[in-house]
Amino acid sequence: MKTYFLTAFMLCFIQGIKAQNNNTMRTNEQDIVAITVVIENYYLKGIYEGDISLLKESFNEGTLLFGDVKGVPYAKTLDQYLDGVQNRQSPKDSGKPFKGKIIAIKVVNSIAIADITVEMYDFHYQDLLSFHKINGKWVIVNKMLTDIKP
Repeated sequence: MKTYFLTAFMLCFIQGIKAQNNNTMRTNEQDIVAITVVIENYYLKGIYEGDISLLKESFNEGTLLFGDVKGVPYAKTLDQYLDGVQNRQSPKDSGKPFKGKIIAIKVVNSIAIADITVEMYDFHYQDLLSFHKINGKWVIVNKMLTDIKP
């Protein structure tokens, strides 16, 4: 009799774990899709077109940007970054090639990291974007970038 109850308990316990993992996986996949949409439709498109209204949709207010460009340290507030984008010729208007590619996205609860590459002008950037899900919306809360040789 004890064996019967122990077996029944273990089967229920294992089923509960399995259901929890499936739910977590489904949520993780939905979050990855949502982050991908932010990157492709707002972040990369905003950079390509020079559209700061699109870029603003992808960033949380107060985001900071750090890294290096051709070995020179880079540190800007979001406002400084957006001002730079607004006051330069966009890759779209320049007619030069532009390519953005998502390498990986990792989600843990309400935070995530996206590793992407952006090729424009004479630069090949590696961006690490930190995301946070705020009020149900995934937004970039930190951007780290470096110019790498292709």
